[in-house]
Amino acid sequence: MNAPTSGQLPATETADSEARPSALSYLVFPVVMFGGIGIAAAMLSAGVAPKYINPSIVGPVFVLMTILERVHPYRREWNRSHGDFWVDVGYFFVTSFTVLCTTTALNLLLIPLGGRLSHHAPFLVWPREWPLAAQVLLALLVAEFGHYWVHRLEHETPLLWRFHAVHHSAPRLYWLNAARFHPFDMMMSGVAGFGPLILLGCPEHVLAMFTLIGTIHNVFQHANIDVRLGPLNYVFSMAELHRWHHSRTVTEANANYGGHLIWWDMLFRTRFLPKDRRPPGNIGLSDLPSFPTTLVKQLVAPFRIETYREP
Repeated sequence: MNAPTSGQLPATETADSEARPSALSYLVFPVVMFGGIGIAAAMLSAGVAPKYINPSIVGPVFVLMTILERVHPYRREWNRSHGDFWVDVGYFFVTSFTVLCTTTALNLLLIPLGGRLSHHAPFLVWPREWPLAAQVLLALLVAEFGHYWVHRLEHETPLLWRFHAVHHSAPRLYWLNAARFHPFDMMMSGVAGFGPLILLGCPEHVLAMFTLIGTIHNVFQHANIDVRLGPLNYVFSMAELHRWHHSRTVTEANANYGGHLIWWDMLFRTRFLPKDRRPPGNIGLSDLPSFPTTLVKQLVAPFRIETYREP
């Protein structure tokens, strides 16, 4: 994967995050996350169809992310375009279309199979009688297990790294590059995450809540906002952890694989959050200096053998 380099900031480089964090740093993520969950639960209780939950909430969240990155940034230089903005806009639409196609295919293939599975192995039937909160937590645990191993294999397997390198080609972290994924990479994650939930018969309203939590978490995870989680860093795989995952140093980047939760990383001992230094501001692909910067060329890049070295 990435060629080892120093993980520390140069002496002349100072991160905005080294300043004393404000109350906003600690409050913004839990307020938005749990506020969104509360609004979604209220909408479901009022009879709103699950398919309208995510679109109704994430739009305002995207606007809020844009504002917060300007007024409370983690690194001010990450607010300047590195020639990547329109590429990430393109990925937003490519990824949205890929997710739609993947979930549609999974529903068509796995719902009938899940019916047969429940008939022959009723102990695998989704516990619909559980409270909503317990079902959502179960969905997160099940989906995160698959996502963890796919993500880890993408870093440790040369063939899969070809596709995942697209995500790590981002020269900075801001909320929009949460969508910077090659379609094949996104399909693998979708199958590993959503596949088991659909197969087990997870109901639509639980999937809606799971999707909402994932969307809010992903944009915060990559956002250029000075977010501090304190003890919640042992629950969520949030920005303080994920910035290390984008380090150019291989021993730092090959960690913190969780998409939303950090628990599987804790279990398999891949959680990484040093207390003596900040994540590097210089991120990207140190071993792929010629990696293309346009959308079309990046989508084609995994199939060009000469572009790659071993991860």
